[in-house]
Amino acid sequence: MTSTTISAQTGTTRAPTKEDPYQYALGFGNRFETEALPGVLPYAQIHPQKVKYGLYHEGMTGSPFTATRFENTNAMMYRLRPSVAHQGFTDLPDNPDVESSFLPLNPRVKVSPTQLAWRPLDIPTEPTDFVSGLKTIAGAGDPTLREGLAIHMYLANTSMGKKAFCNNDGDMLMMPQQGRLDIQTEFGKMMVKPGELVVIQRGMKYKVLLPMALLADVGDLSTLVHTSSNRNWVDVQELFGAHYELPDLGPLGGHGLANARDFEVPLACFDIDQSPWEIVYKIGGKFFSCSQGHTPFDVVAWHGNYVPYKYDMSKFIFVGSISRDHIDPSCFCMLTARSKASGIPLTDVLIFGERWDVAEKTFRPPYFHRNSSTEFLGLIMGEYGGRADTFLPGSMSHETVFCPHGVSNEVRQQAIQGDQKPEKIHTGTMMVMFESSMIFTLTDYALNRTGKIHEHDPKMWDGLSADFMKHLDEVNADLVASGREALV
Repeated sequence: MTSTTISAQTGTTRAPTKEDPYQYALGFGNRFETEALPGVLPYAQIHPQKVKYGLYHEGMTGSPFTATRFENTNAMMYRLRPSVAHQGFTDLPDNPDVESSFLPLNPRVKVSPTQLAWRPLDIPTEPTDFVSGLKTIAGAGDPTLREGLAIHMYLANTSMGKKAFCNNDGDMLMMPQQGRLDIQTEFGKMMVKPGELVVIQRGMKYKVLLPMALLADVGDLSTLVHTSSNRNWVDVQELFGAHYELPDLGPLGGHGLANARDFEVPLACFDIDQSPWEIVYKIGGKFFSCSQGHTPFDVVAWHGNYVPYKYDMSKFIFVGSISRDHIDPSCFCMLTARSKASGIPLTDVLIFGERWDVAEKTFRPPYFHRNSSTEFLGLIMGEYGGRADTFLPGSMSHETVFCPHGVSNEVRQQAIQGDQKPEKIHTGTMMVMFESSMIFTLTDYALNRTGKIHEHDPKMWDGLSADFMKHLDEVNADLVASGREALV
C-alpha cells in the first residue's frame, strides 16, 4: 500500500566522512541528549534511584545554580565510575612557558605600545604532547578574578596516552593551523581539522591525539591510526569567567554570520578501560596531577547544554556593504563573550576569509584606524598582504589599544587609483582575530624565547606623505572662491 506521509526516523546528525569519522548533533546552546546504549537516559526524571546497568549519575554546572534560564548551563552524565573515584592530587612543576596572571604586577609579563609579530613557531623535536606543548603569548586579567583571557600556542608532535587534561580556569577555544586534532572528551569524540574551531568548556576532561591520515573508508575506525611524530600547531584562546556566545544579529534578522545549526556537538561514546590513568588539572594557573584506576571517558549517556562543540569556519556567512563604504569589522564576528561591564565584550572572535568586495567609490582596504580594543591576529592559511613583514600561515601579530595601524602606501595607491569592479578577495585565505576590550600584557616567552618575534617596521608607512601640500594652489583657489582668505 502506498503511503502519502513520510516521517523522519530520528533527529538530524552530521554523518561521518573520510576526514572525520564521528557523528555529531547539530546546534548551539541547545539542550542535547544522547546515549551510546539504548534506554540509559532515565525517562521523565534526572536523578533516578537506580540507573540502568548500575551506572552513576554525575552532574556538571557551567553557571551558578541561580543563573537566569537563558544563562543557566549544566549537564548530567551517566557513567561507569564517578570522577570522585580517584587517588588524590600532587603538585606538578611550573611550566615556565605557561602564564595565567597578566596583571602588570607580575614581573613575567610586560605591556608593548607598538605592533609586534611572530613568524611561525618551530614544532618541537623532543616528544611533546598537548599539556607540555602549551606556550602562552599574551593575555589579560587573571583566572582567580574570573575576568580575562589568555592566548596560547599549542606545539606538539605526540599524542596523549592514558592521560587527560582538565582546565578548571577557563574555556579553551582551539584552532588547528597545521595537522588535525582527534579529541576525546567525556561527552564524545571530535575530529578537528585546519579551518575548524573547537571549544572545550571549563572543567571538562579531554585528551588530544594526532591522527596520521584520512580513513581508508568512511566509518572504518579500524584504519584511524595515531602517531607519535606528527607536526601540529594550534592557536588557543583561554577564556576566564565567561562563556562564548553567538553575537546578536540586530538588523540582519534570524540568520547570518555563524549560524547556530552549523555547530556540531559530539555524541555519547564510552570506553570500559579500568587501568591506571593520569588527569592533569589546571587551577589558578597551577598544574596538578591526579591518579585514578579507570578511564575518564566512560560516559554512556548524557543530556544538557554545557557541552563541547566545534564549527567549520568555511561555513561562515560573510556580510558587508553592497553599495559604498565599510561595515565595521564586527560584521566578521563568529563568537563573542561578555565582560562584567554592560555592553562591552570581553572578547570577539573574528574571521577574515574569501568573499566578494563590491563597494563603489570606496577605499576598499582597511582604513587607517586606532581602535579602543586590543587586536591579536593569527593566519591559518593563505596570504594576507599590505604588511611590512612576510605574514605566513602560522604567523601572529599584536596591536594594543589605540595603536595606529593600516595598509602600506603601495596598497593605498592601488586602492585610490584602481578600477573598482566586483572582486573576490582573500581567495584561499583564512585569518582569525581575537579582539578584546582589555589591554594585553605579553609573556616573557613571547618577548624573549620564541626566536621568532619582530617589531612591525614603521618604514612601511614612510611613503604616506602629506599629499595635501601638493594641492595648496587648488585649496587656495577654493578658499578665495568661497570668500575666505588663502592659506599662507
